[in-house]
Amino acid sequence: MNYEHIFDELEISTDPFALCQLKGACHMGLPGDSSATLHYILSGDGQVSLPGRPPLAVSSGSMVLIPAMKSHSLHSFGTLSDPVPVCQPAAVNLSHHLAGEDDQHAITGQLIALCSHLTVGLRGASDIISLIRQPLVEHVTESSPIKPLMSALLQEISNPGIGSRAMMRTILTQCMIELLRKRLVARDETLAWMAALRDSSIWNALRAMLDTPGDNHTVESLADSVGMSRSAFAKRFLETYGSGPMELLRDLRMRLAGSLLRETELPVKRIAEIVGFSSRSAFSRTFEAKTGQGPKAFRAGESSSTDP
Repeated sequence: MNYEHIFDELEISTDPFALCQLKGACHMGLPGDSSATLHYILSGDGQVSLPGRPPLAVSSGSMVLIPAMKSHSLHSFGTLSDPVPVCQPAAVNLSHHLAGEDDQHAITGQLIALCSHLTVGLRGASDIISLIRQPLVEHVTESSPIKPLMSALLQEISNPGIGSRAMMRTILTQCMIELLRKRLVARDETLAWMAALRDSSIWNALRAMLDTPGDNHTVESLADSVGMSRSAFAKRFLETYGSGPMELLRDLRMRLAGSLLRETELPVKRIAEIVGFSSRSAFSRTFEAKTGQGPKAFRAGESSSTDP
């Protein structure tokens, strides 16, 4: 197997876009979500901050992909910048999020970002992009293949018409292909896990965990499912994915729990059972260790502090 089947089977979906405007020097806290979060900086200078990590510098043309379940903040330095296209919110369900206040006695700049929750998966399998553990940052220059794609996306948002949603989905798929293949050619450590998709045995076990993270998977059962010994499977999984299968399974369970917390009204205890925990308290501890928030805070959409 090689990487071609990944791109052949790529599927993408996105929530309605939001236009985040940070006026002056200020920040906007954003809670973690069960899907990855995409930010494309249209104007201004600033940074993206995540708990426990150095801030990521961003400016006009920066594309930032935040892994699922990660709360973060957008920070604006308040610098003056070029204007951006006028968008039509009603036509594409584009919402506006504002932070900061204008000073009537001074000219201040603003950071403007086009944002959306993004699901990138393989046909017939669950979300793949959630396996990315670290943020992906791409500074889109004038010569980048992504530049004309984002210009086309902005054109669709600024002048929506028949088929705009399908067109935006297609454009984003192209953007993700360009981003992923560039990182793969450069052997970016952030995407080291994708080597697992080239190993048919590891991929079959990986897909079982992706499709049914709440099942009672063990290293032994996964090894049996692909016809390998426990030790040989564990070694190959570690070599290809970069961590043990149970560590990955825990991450996938927490992502499923995040989706259920946000999208259903199921009790926390029931969600714990669905994702493979017999104890609500053990689930809550694991969830908070993963996301920095307890299940109730995550369900309420609270963002953890990410101020510098």
